[in-house]
Amino acid sequence: MDMKHFPPPYSSAAQFEQQLSDLGHTVIAPESLTHWLHCQANDLRQLQTYWNDLPPDAYLRDGGRYRFRRHSSFVVDAQADPAVRLAPHRAHWQPLDYNALHGGIERMFEPMSPAAIDLPIWPRLLLGLASVADRLKGTRPWFVEAHQFRIDTAGGIGRPTPEGAHRDGVDLVAVFMLARSGIKGGESRVFEADGPRGQRFTMMEPWTLLLLDDERVIHETTPIQPIDPHHAGHRDTLVVTLRADSFMGP
Repeated sequence: MDMKHFPPPYSSAAQFEQQLSDLGHTVIAPESLTHWLHCQANDLRQLQTYWNDLPPDAYLRDGGRYRFRRHSSFVVDAQADPAVRLAPHRAHWQPLDYNALHGGIERMFEPMSPAAIDLPIWPRLLLGLASVADRLKGTRPWFVEAHQFRIDTAGGIGRPTPEGAHRDGVDLVAVFMLARSGIKGGESRVFEADGPRGQRFTMMEPWTLLLLDDERVIHETTPIQPIDPHHAGHRDTLVVTLRADSFMGP
């Protein structure tokens, strides 16, 4: 049985953008997500199958082997044709100011599967996020990085955010919960960047979405542990970041 957890403070499909504007963060329930994206739950489940072949993250500086990931970059511009364009494969880079553990190094991960990107739900999802960023920050092309993560507990503990509470140095962060299997922990924590207020909750349901105005809040996820010490569990997420002007680079 999972440890005590606080349910997410869900916002409806009609209200989440106002809450994002007011608070700097919002959480959308799976049924509201499908309503907002005008898709079916099965469309999202088709994408979920591409989390079973993620390569190990070779850059973990804490010596862990608990993180698996893929990373691809896109340019999303509703005024362009095509509106969603796959960018040439590139390294993921963050400055030390935003990632004290892994900042300052170019991390080249394996790209997302072409079959995942070719699913109709993928451009729909990116365009939906870009439309939120347009209304929040102003219409423009968005430089988008998509990260597929699996955190497992084969070593006893897994850390979704080994760098601790942080900002990503972008305009909008989207964290999609895809799956939790055989784990406890993994509590999401969101705090004002310049104030005392914060919230803590655990995303349990597949395709729960946490949206963050990265300028206004910092966030982290607590470590996960296996419910049964003899059987490893895992936590799957999709993290999509949107940044104005350019991709972040050295």
